[in-house]
Amino acid sequence: MAKHIPFITSKETKQIAEGTFGDSDYVRLAAHQSPDLRLPGAKIWIDPAVDGLDEWAKKSSNPNAWTRYIKGLDHYDKIADSDFWQKPTTGKDDVQAFVNSVLTKCLAFDPHWITVPQLPLVEGSPRHRINRLLAAATGNWRTTARFSGRLILPLILTNQRLVKKKAARNQKVKQANACFVNARADGIWVIETDLKDDSGAGNMSDRIKWLIDFHEELNAAIPAGIRVAGPYWATNLLLWSRGLINFPAIGIGGGYQYMTPGGMVTNAIIKVAIAPLRRTTRLGGLQSWLDKAISRITPAHPACGEFTVLRNTLSNLSSREPAKRQVARFYKTWFDALAGTPAQGRALALFQDVSSAYALGKTLPQLDRKDSARKPHAVAEPLMMNCL
Repeated sequence: MAKHIPFITSKETKQIAEGTFGDSDYVRLAAHQSPDLRLPGAKIWIDPAVDGLDEWAKKSSNPNAWTRYIKGLDHYDKIADSDFWQKPTTGKDDVQAFVNSVLTKCLAFDPHWITVPQLPLVEGSPRHRINRLLAAATGNWRTTARFSGRLILPLILTNQRLVKKKAARNQKVKQANACFVNARADGIWVIETDLKDDSGAGNMSDRIKWLIDFHEELNAAIPAGIRVAGPYWATNLLLWSRGLINFPAIGIGGGYQYMTPGGMVTNAIIKVAIAPLRRTTRLGGLQSWLDKAISRITPAHPACGEFTVLRNTLSNLSSREPAKRQVARFYKTWFDALAGTPAQGRALALFQDVSSAYALGKTLPQLDRKDSARKPHAVAEPLMMNCL
């Protein structure tokens, strides 16, 4: 079984995961979803999906499965109330009732792991008290319910400033340690929600470095046996290759950026994987670009054959589901190649891998797009700078 953890979010992603990531040790589902989304043979990590409550006023009117689920939880309105966050101990019994309510629902999935209910982390400490109380209530529930599985503390970082400077990281590590102890947790899941590591942004190398620093400091402070990060496009694979996590969370052909539950669902732009560059891109202008790229390299270059195959199959990738399957197959092949390398040499293997992608990309024309990812090497470069 493989260590990747697919985030299953729909029937479509389940179907893609069954054909591509069916060897996963664990899959992650949310408590407002159907248990039918589980993968055969995989253990269940169930998330109570309460992190969207920090934006309840904006999301409460959305007619979806998540809002209906939340309204069925005891005292959800208090957990969503920013005024209550300031003095949550005045409603300690209500917090316990909320936690009991949501975690009891999680048990219906027969899970091996459950995420500790927490609100996303922001600058300063406005949510520290409520999160510590939610963690303590989870620890109480664990004793009462005699839950024998594993509890995973989520650290949902809402922006880069939370990890950019040492003082900010110290504050979040201290808070994480308190919640980890209060919840009697076994593991940690870290996700920076605004990290788009496939965007080619100019400061991406720095952002990945700050996140690496946070993981190193977090691991030094908290003896978690389970360490998860993602979904990202590749930063999760980088953290795993460096031994900073032991489970990379992944999207399924899409969804390489975590979104808190309850928001309006939008149709993402269709993208396909350009395997030799270790990246994805939009379909617009891709056929023309592939023609130019093929003319720039020799027929003997391994990328030439891969570019040719992609060019010849573009017409089959013009709709969402086939494109997602193509990306998922690439991602699985990429992961398996790294997994086949001994753990002590995995960081070097990834460095060599993305360095080759970077070097190839530097020789190719810019992609037909106006954003920062128009440079073919833009995604591989920050990864290369942070592998070792």
